Amino acid sequence: MALVAGIDSSTQSCKVVIRDAASGALARQGTAPHPPGTEIDPEHWWTALLTAVERAGGLGDVAAVSVAAQQHGMIVLDRDGRVIRPALLWNDTRSAPAADDLVADLGAERWAAAVGLVPVASFTVTKLRWLADHEPDAAGRIAAVALPHDWLTWRLSGARSLDTLRTDRSDASGTGYFDAAGGTSGAYRRDLLALALRREPGDVERIVLPTVAGPEDTVGRGDTANGWGHLLLGPGCGDNAGAALGLDLQPGEAFMSLGTSGVVAAVATAATRDATGSVAGFADATGHHLPLACTLNASRVLDATAALLGVDHDELSRLALSARPGAARLVFVPYLEGERTPNLPTATGSLHGLTPASMTPANLARAAVEGVLCLLAGCLDALRAQGVRVDRVTLVGGGARSPAVQDIAPAILGLPVTVPAPGEYVADGAARQAATALARANGVAPPSWPHAEAVTRTAEPLPSVLDRYREVAATVAAIESRCG
Repeated sequence: MALVAGIDSSTQSCKVVIRDAASGALARQGTAPHPPGTEIDPEHWWTALLTAVERAGGLGDVAAVSVAAQQHGMIVLDRDGRVIRPALLWNDTRSAPAADDLVADLGAERWAAAVGLVPVASFTVTKLRWLADHEPDAAGRIAAVALPHDWLTWRLSGARSLDTLRTDRSDASGTGYFDAAGGTSGAYRRDLLALALRREPGDVERIVLPTVAGPEDTVGRGDTANGWGHLLLGPGCGDNAGAALGLDLQPGEAFMSLGTSGVVAAVATAATRDATGSVAGFADATGHHLPLACTLNASRVLDATAALLGVDHDELSRLALSARPGAARLVFVPYLEGERTPNLPTATGSLHGLTPASMTPANLARAAVEGVLCLLAGCLDALRAQGVRVDRVTLVGGGARSPAVQDIAPAILGLPVTVPAPGEYVADGAARQAATALARANGVAPPSWPHAEAVTRTAEPLPSVLDRYREVAATVAAIESRCG
């Protein structure tokens, strides 16, 4: 049987899954940690990839591989292909003032019209502006700019020439200098790259940007020096697109990730161009779009509430489910570390509606769960405001394992909620892409893998809970505006 590998190079670790190309059955897997920090030498990712591959039994019997990775990280290379400085990751916020400057340079409306997003500190374009302003000598040596998945795929191929750098629409769409809706496969905006680097457009024409491959393309073969000459390389993708592909989401379906932060992304057939910046107009890994909204707070709210009550997560969930919907009108606005959606970076969390009746552990637990879900419902509202259809939500991430979250989510969101078994869905998406690229290279139809085991939950909607939260959150926003 033919085997394919999917690699997920995330912020925290590298995970490798090896699956049967025809059926998707898991054959083996391996993982290796990444060092902490927001500024990392990419060589650490390569070392972790090699370790994870070894722990997964190697690639000797694998026919094709694709890499999915954390988005937005800035890797700048000199003309010899050497990394000029450590990569700045998506979560490195030193570029926040640069983001403000770029928005001021062009205006939010023009940014959204050009590339479907408005610069914030996480996007690559802002990191390039920071580099131009703070390390001009390094910026002057740039011969190529790559993202983490681009660079790792390039290393798998042997990294022989900058001209062999490859990427895909999903990852390129998060740079801030790529229009995912332009042409058949999107188009780079070198004028915006020049703006970021404070150069004239003609001065960046020689900077190599990875060629954008189609979602079913083969982009090369593995490095013969490592014994990988038999490996076909898929185009790879960004991590959110990898998750959507691993979950086999279709237009009208969204995933909601409850990690430390929250992410809501939906597969859509049309591009979004949100000048408010709430929705980033990313692409997916199949040729569609993946508009995305995120929050700074999600499972950390549940962690903090459990710690405050002195209970574990199982007991927090039991307490939340023992309280009545609405938590006796106690509302937890969970901006514990500021917030991104809505954009209130200096806000703090707050409890509203404290009365003798509402001040119970059960009501606080319930209010925490409802607060997180109402916050993420705001991301769904932002997507819908851009014309994105959402008919179903799939819950993933650590916070999605909470029985209270699973039970309450469909009532708050007013949608069916699917909860798949815990899995490595980003790596699985990369493996699915590798299987498709292998099939196309062999002139046959892509395989149809079964859906992951999942439970779909429904509930009677509770619009009163969401309305009460929105009322209180609007009051918080008004106070922040007056104090800001």
